Amino acid sequence: MHRLIAALFFLTTLAAPLGAQLPRKASRSLDSLLDSPPFNRNLWGVALTDEKGRLLFGRNADRLFIPASNTKLVVSAVAAALFDPGWTVATSVYGAGPLTEGRVEGDLVLYGRGDPTFGRRCYSTDTTLADVCDRDAFTRLRNLADTLRVRGVRSIRGDLIGDGSWFDGELIHHDWENYDLNWWFAAPVSGLGFNDNSVDITWKAGPDVDAPAELALDPDLGDVFLENRTRTVAPGGQTDIADRMYRAPGTLHLWAEGTVAADSRGRTESFALPDPNLFAARAFRRVLAEAGISVLGTTRSTTDSLRFRTVRSGPPLAETRSRPLRDWIFPILNTSQNLYAETLLKQLGRQFGAGGSWNEGIAVERRFLIDSAGIDSTLFALSDGSGLSAANLVAPAAFTSLLRYIRTHPHYAANFEAGLPLSGNTGSLKNRFVGTALEGRVRAKGGSISRVNTLSGYFDLPDGRTFIFSVQANHHAQGGRIMIAQIDSIVVAMARAVARRR
Repeated sequence: MHRLIAALFFLTTLAAPLGAQLPRKASRSLDSLLDSPPFNRNLWGVALTDEKGRLLFGRNADRLFIPASNTKLVVSAVAAALFDPGWTVATSVYGAGPLTEGRVEGDLVLYGRGDPTFGRRCYSTDTTLADVCDRDAFTRLRNLADTLRVRGVRSIRGDLIGDGSWFDGELIHHDWENYDLNWWFAAPVSGLGFNDNSVDITWKAGPDVDAPAELALDPDLGDVFLENRTRTVAPGGQTDIADRMYRAPGTLHLWAEGTVAADSRGRTESFALPDPNLFAARAFRRVLAEAGISVLGTTRSTTDSLRFRTVRSGPPLAETRSRPLRDWIFPILNTSQNLYAETLLKQLGRQFGAGGSWNEGIAVERRFLIDSAGIDSTLFALSDGSGLSAANLVAPAAFTSLLRYIRTHPHYAANFEAGLPLSGNTGSLKNRFVGTALEGRVRAKGGSISRVNTLSGYFDLPDGRTFIFSVQANHHAQGGRIMIAQIDSIVVAMARAVARRR
């Protein structure tokens, strides 16, 4: 009975009249932004709370909305609380046979433990700081090869194996759209990876009208076949190649179609590869060759956790460690990197659940949200870590509760805050709130998928007070730019309202 009364009180508070704790004029001002055409046609979910968690303004605050990349706030907050800031994982090289006179008498196994940081990326808004940028995706693989060379390894008699069995064998989430699977933002998730599990395709106009566009692969390991079906057209013509790149499902056969205007600057697209374990192994084979180490067999991959279990029980021939957890969270929140979010979700399942899978990661998140953050279980239903799935549902009140919880956690500053985009600064809020009273005062995560735009986070006032908000727009027929501008206007109006309220 006590639990029932508490639950009814909580829901009654969320369902309180709009703007009940704000002056009526401020409440009406926010209502007008939400109800003005054409925005009155979409669904709005809004929650604004103070640092004590008191709801100051709400619109459907306890209703479920598709959060898009605001979902990343969940996996980042849960991981930030559960892991130490300096937590790392190892990637190891094992020999499936003895090392005799410089030769490994068996297969060489590259075993990943879910490290997404084998790539090119900066992990701070200040890229001038030491050791915050990785400029070469091959660097740590070269370090492994150099270690093998120092240990006297000169050849591998067997095959080179990319072992991604630290996680389960489900590499693609079942809710993701088929077309999305071509692109970096839906790259497969495994225990071993390289270069965001994607190959970069740089394109630009050809030398003459009617000539094929110029296409280049990076890294080009010789295993991807890219067929060029494009054409260069006159200056000012249509450029549609970016939307017309395809892959034969499950293969490394890619092709590009469409046209490129002669005056186009060109661009780089990142195309997901179907087997990240094989991709990483082939990249490792290249650096082994550079180090003078020959592999006499072929290159293979596996997600079978039992295949090399005995081999992995012995000491590694070489090993490298990932960047620390705080560097995983930065690209998740700051640049909305999906692979990092999904990898971290599987790590939650591997480290705190029954295994490295989406289901186990979601189960860990669910228990944390209910037991640690004290969030009503009816206010969320999660499917993946990045928000790419439209099956994720989170109420605005759940986001404000989670954000309030993590802000008081000892790991907040080291693990979470540094990753959040800051308005007017580098990251996804670089061009947002500029020229308003909230420039440099909003730390928040945006989200966008089809018909959905969201923003959840914090804003600070000059007097030192901090407020927590979540604004979610679902089922809209407007373009993303229009919705983002309206969401920003709502947040600015919130800040104006609470600034007048003492």
